[in-house]
Amino acid sequence: MIYPAFIRYEAMCAAVLGNYVAAHVGQDQEPLQPDADWATRHMAEEHHIASFDPGAFFSLHDFDSSGAWTPDEILRTYGLEDESAKDVSREKREEVVSSVMTLLDRDGTGEVTHGAWMRFMAEGGRLPDFGLGPGHHGDDEYEYEIHHFEKFHDENTREEDLTHPEDIAHFRKHDQEADAEEAAEKLSHLPIVEQNIPQKFRRNTI
Repeated sequence: MIYPAFIRYEAMCAAVLGNYVAAHVGQDQEPLQPDADWATRHMAEEHHIASFDPGAFFSLHDFDSSGAWTPDEILRTYGLEDESAKDVSREKREEVVSSVMTLLDRDGTGEVTHGAWMRFMAEGGRLPDFGLGPGHHGDDEYEYEIHHFEKFHDENTREEDLTHPEDIAHFRKHDQEADAEEAAEKLSHLPIVEQNIPQKFRRNTI
């Protein structure tokens, strides 16, 4: 069974972080220390990376490779653009961005540069834990693979063994997406898509 998102993620780690960090992706992790900071827990739980340096952490979460973190990238790092965070209030989201910017954007530029991050870490700084969990920001395939399949299944799992509620929901979503694509493909071959015509302009055939 092949999991493209997880393979893409390993390739991305090798490209962005180097072979040392990539070699730690997907391997068994030692238990986290009770006093582990949020970034360490995030890397272990969300990325299965046990050993990293501040520069590697910054690059991994510089999602557009611009050399700086924007407010949107801070939200994404904390998992606030993931579907699981849909009920987090706007006030909480603003608190996350404001708190991180206060710590790291000392020049008031509206972003966090690589240099600012490295200085912050050299001074013993740590990203705050806002109580929002480990920070999910992979796609659906990756999140399913790393947070469910790896915990409860393995490479010998057969399709008929994927009976957990998480398995059923995951593959139901696949089926729904496939059905939607098929319907869109059929509509694209029609000379006129009746569903796209406002009701008042449709010809009454009754």
